[in-house]
Amino acid sequence: MKKEMPSIDGWMAEAKADPSAPRVGMYLVHNGVVREIPKAVVREGSTDTAPVTGMTFSYDAAGVEAAVERARAREGIEYVRVWLNEGELEVGDDIMLVLVGGDIRPRVIDALQELVADIKTNYVDEIEQRRS
Repeated sequence: MKKEMPSIDGWMAEAKADPSAPRVGMYLVHNGVVREIPKAVVREGSTDTAPVTGMTFSYDAAGVEAAVERARAREGIEYVRVWLNEGELEVGDDIMLVLVGGDIRPRVIDALQELVADIKTNYVDEIEQRRS
């Protein structure tokens, strides 16, 4: 069942109140959203451009938690939080929210990029619904 996305402002307030906050010099947020352009078009250059109308989304919660723990273990990373939606999503709906905080920009950028890639590659199932 589709869930309501948490507040990014709320997450940031909680992160800045966390005991790790004095060691954090940067926070980055990733907000993935269902888009109309098919994944195969933007990633593989497919010419099958029938618009996406929605997505069936699910995930492996234990796998996602393991990915979060690996991100937290990275050098310089102090704070990690992840939320994933589920169910039948429409274009414009939020898929995921990821917040990473750490000491310096390169470490935070790398950690965010690798965490999102790990989750998307290994622990989620996305089935695009398309017009014919």
